[in-house]
Amino acid sequence: MNERPLDLEAVQAFVRIAELGSFTRAAEAMRTSQAAVSLRLKRLEERLGCRLVERTPRYVELSALGAAFLESARELLAAHDRALSVVAGSRQRLTIGISDHVAGPELPALIARMNAQDPQLLIDIRIGSSGDLLQGFDRREFDTVIVRLHAGRSDGELLAEEAFGWFAAPGWQHRAGEPLPLATMAEPCGVRALAGRLLDAAGVPWTEIFVGGGVSAVAAAVMAGLGVAALAPRMLPFGAVDVGARLKLPQLPRLPVLLHTRVKEGPPLAALTALSAAFRAAVRG
Repeated sequence: MNERPLDLEAVQAFVRIAELGSFTRAAEAMRTSQAAVSLRLKRLEERLGCRLVERTPRYVELSALGAAFLESARELLAAHDRALSVVAGSRQRLTIGISDHVAGPELPALIARMNAQDPQLLIDIRIGSSGDLLQGFDRREFDTVIVRLHAGRSDGELLAEEAFGWFAAPGWQHRAGEPLPLATMAEPCGVRALAGRLLDAAGVPWTEIFVGGGVSAVAAAVMAGLGVAALAPRMLPFGAVDVGARLKLPQLPRLPVLLHTRVKEGPPLAALTALSAAFRAAVRG
């Protein structure tokens, strides 16, 4: 069979488009332009002699042949990465710290996306507070951290800005004349500090009713009917209610999510860019 081989970058562009459902997000994951991704896909389609992706102004989806080709394309990229890892001779490691206010229910899917990018890469993920993670990053305990904007820091790459609200369980009612009961994370949680400052500035009396060691514990306290918490909507189970407008609570700002990294090249960079693009997609909803 004397046909020219497939262009691996074109195959990678096709797989990213299929996984992320967007030329724009695929370009972000590959750290290139949307035009470059489109050109690579066009060349792959010309090489194969068929259309792999159907494009409309509203959505992107695979053609029947594209869906059939996807698994083989993934296997081709995985075989390429395995071949490189044999030459490299040692397993590379990527250590990531993720803020508890950032790591949401999408985390298992994001880890799977990183593993699919390079199954030979050893991924070490630790969850903690933004402040503690940034200190660990400065001490070189992490290759990368993904955190909320932290007081006194102006560095890092903006991944997304996420809306927050004041959430309570369905049917929960605030007792008139009593301080607002808050479920929070322990200090030095930045979101806890922000919520307290905003309530104080608005003259809203409040008291901590529950202190959790993680966002999942705070969300559980909210759904148990203990009180209100300042959280991103994606952190809460379906059915939680934003009571901010009803209780005339101060509006919470959109909070930035920042990436701090020393990763510059190789499989760790490819896995990290895939994680970043997928995380942006998750936050945008």
